[in-house]
Amino acid sequence: MFRGHSQRTQDPKGRLMLPPEFRDEVFANSPDGKLVLTNFDDCVAAYPLPEWEIIEQSFSKLNMADRKVRDFHRFFISGAAEVTLDKQGRILIPPHLRNYAGLQKDIVLAGVGRKFEIWDQERFEAGRNALQENVDQVMDDLAEKGFELRF
Repeated sequence: MFRGHSQRTQDPKGRLMLPPEFRDEVFANSPDGKLVLTNFDDCVAAYPLPEWEIIEQSFSKLNMADRKVRDFHRFFISGAAEVTLDKQGRILIPPHLRNYAGLQKDIVLAGVGRKFEIWDQERFEAGRNALQENVDQVMDDLAEKGFELRF
């Protein structure tokens, strides 16, 4: 599981060094170091290849007669790019994904379970600040949907 977050710097070519714990998790799930990156939620979502294959299979179970499903499928899958960690533990983020997520030099990698997200630092901090202002309402909404958080 990917968890926690880490600040990183993207080089001018779009290469990004993963923290050791993320590299370990990638290799635990994908021994050849392959990830699939795609556009999602104003960031770049990064999935170990086996996790991505599960996602692709799940799309085959959806009703493609539904326009919203087709639109999301097109957006999500067509934005995908397969990358491989290099010997230095870096990935190259393709230009179309850097543009989509507004990635500049300062990056945040956020572990969110079976994937991690690659955020422009300013966007990430703005999102966290907005959530902190409304965290009680968000927790109430989640509780109404049956989510239980045990402390």
